[in-house]
Amino acid sequence: MIPIGRGQQELIIRDRQIGKIVVATDTILNQQGQNVICVYVAIGQKTSSVAQVVTTLQENGAMEYTIIVAKTVDSPATLQYLAPYAREVLAEYFMYCERHTLIIYDGPSKQAQAYRHMSLLLKRPPGHKTYPGDSFYLHSRLLERAAKSRSQFDKNQSSQKS
Repeated sequence: MIPIGRGQQELIIRDRQIGKIVVATDTILNQQGQNVICVYVAIGQKTSSVAQVVTTLQENGAMEYTIIVAKTVDSPATLQYLAPYAREVLAEYFMYCERHTLIIYDGPSKQAQAYRHMSLLLKRPPGHKTYPGDSFYLHSRLLERAAKSRSQFDKNQSSQKS
């Protein structure tokens, strides 16, 4: 495994039912005692899958530092589309409180599908594979919002000089 440093991003790509969520759950569990707030976002997932993740986190005491944002497969497309933005607001709140956050984003393709449904209803012209042309920009912009605040950077620099 390759370690993930603060401020970095990691994309886990595998076939279905191979264990991506196990890796993500283990990453959350390994944050215990590290003063990190974890935000797990499940978009368009089965309710049973989300419940299984929550149960695992509860059994291991990780819910004390974990926030779950879930819009399951039976949620309207608009809520599935908006859920990652709720995640951003939560993570940025803790960032401004000078806390580190770990964000697990489960289901970006489901958010893209929800955005496609909304765009088709709004009669926006489809682009590549019937997705709106800006959907790929939308995802990259959403994922690039992760940042390290300047005040934390200054604190780390001054403590390293001492």
